[in-house]
Amino acid sequence: MQAMVMTLENTQAGEIDLPEALFAAAPRADVMARVVHWQLAKRRAGTHKAKGLSEVSGTTKKPYRQKGTGRARQGSLRAPQFRTGGVVHGPVVRSHEYGLPKKVRRLGLISALSQKQAEGKLVVLDAATAAGRTRELRQRFDVLGWRSALVIDHAVDQGFFRASRNLEGIDVLPTIGANVYDILNHDLLVITRAGVAGLTERLS
Repeated sequence: MQAMVMTLENTQAGEIDLPEALFAAAPRADVMARVVHWQLAKRRAGTHKAKGLSEVSGTTKKPYRQKGTGRARQGSLRAPQFRTGGVVHGPVVRSHEYGLPKKVRRLGLISALSQKQAEGKLVVLDAATAAGRTRELRQRFDVLGWRSALVIDHAVDQGFFRASRNLEGIDVLPTIGANVYDILNHDLLVITRAGVAGLTERLS
């Protein structure tokens, strides 16, 4: 399938042939949801912690005798029903990461690419280069109408990265770092010519 190639100066720079296997597949919302959940689970720090009965500070002495008081029997002031007592089945430090088949991850990325193409929110850029001036790049993006965009390039130009990293809503990733969550989290997907070739090589 053919797509128009644009430049940062808002001019046309010819056409490019996009692989239909990557950009014209039927989007699978269920697969994309699985991949996004897997990504977010991997990002979780897992540093949550609550102290249990054996970890809270307090005496281990029985608060009062077992029988004859008319009250419920108690064995420890560290029990959860007491103030400053331990938490029952509270969170512990752990990893929330789990495995996801490579085929599912690949299908999720293809679905995200195809969905952006189907929605008309895919832009092919001739090259992503800049002199390192954030203000100038912001002006170019304003002319193009880009407010929320993910730029994917095979090898990210450092000048372009430095100029864009302080722009709200604009993110830049190499093709190896392209992922479903970031694609869906931005309104516009911008891929350079080299980025298309890199994604084709990665997903072929």
